[in-house]
Amino acid sequence: MMRAAAALVSLTVGLALITATSACDQGKSQSSKAHYGDCPVSGHRGEFHLSPRTPGALTVKTTLPAPGWWNGGTPGSVHSGYEYCMAANIAYRSGLDRLKIENAPFPEVVSGRTSDFDLALAQITITAQRSKVADFSPPYLSSTLGVLIRDGEKIDEHNIRDVRIGVAEGTTGEEFVEKRLRPAKPVTAFPNDPEMVRALEERRVDAVVHDTTILLAYPEKREGRVRLVGQYRTDQGYGALYPKGSPDQDELDRIIRQLIDDGTLTKLSAVYLGAAFGQDPAKIPYFTVGAGS
Repeated sequence: MMRAAAALVSLTVGLALITATSACDQGKSQSSKAHYGDCPVSGHRGEFHLSPRTPGALTVKTTLPAPGWWNGGTPGSVHSGYEYCMAANIAYRSGLDRLKIENAPFPEVVSGRTSDFDLALAQITITAQRSKVADFSPPYLSSTLGVLIRDGEKIDEHNIRDVRIGVAEGTTGEEFVEKRLRPAKPVTAFPNDPEMVRALEERRVDAVVHDTTILLAYPEKREGRVRLVGQYRTDQGYGALYPKGSPDQDELDRIIRQLIDDGTLTKLSAVYLGAAFGQDPAKIPYFTVGAGS
């Protein structure tokens, strides 16, 4: 799993950015009952048709807190954020007036044991194991592996194999470094993220490879002593999770593809993830595994 509670990721698509049109600009399509926090909404209200669990509302499960994704510590206090505003745009384009947010532990969200929601948005990585008990949308964000180094040093895709790399024990980052990067020097695995980053600052390792969604927070936390210089694409992505066999899956998939294609999600990434973490994850350079020294 590559999920972070307080940091984020890179967008799978970067199609042309468009300016989101507010509901107020939709003329007669605007509903006086509609309420989506502080989110801008765009597209055509009611273009799609769902059979929601709660009449007039889109029921969304998530796991709080998740700053940048869901800005607010409780369901009633959330007013903005990447995934919250993604849900708002889904509700708007489905002709639904509000969001019904339900907070649940992450293992419960992905367990497949509950079905009393329309979709779940909680930075959920699409995996074959989870797909056995739930269904997923097309990926709307890529789960990438970031490269964190000490500020002032020069490590890039060409020389990273020649330096000492730190990873988090038991993660996809560790597997990626060992099996795909295959550095010349031994890889050091750490039991937790703070210890791994501390080892970088103390020069016990020269670079850290870990989930971009986690590493985004560290340059600000460490007051500029470290910086995120690149990211590697992986085969994994974040998707909306649906109860297995949901009758709304096809319609929700169409909405999410539209949000990707018309640039709405690109804009949300820049506004909410970039603002929360000090840099837009979509603008972090991509490294290529084959660019070795």
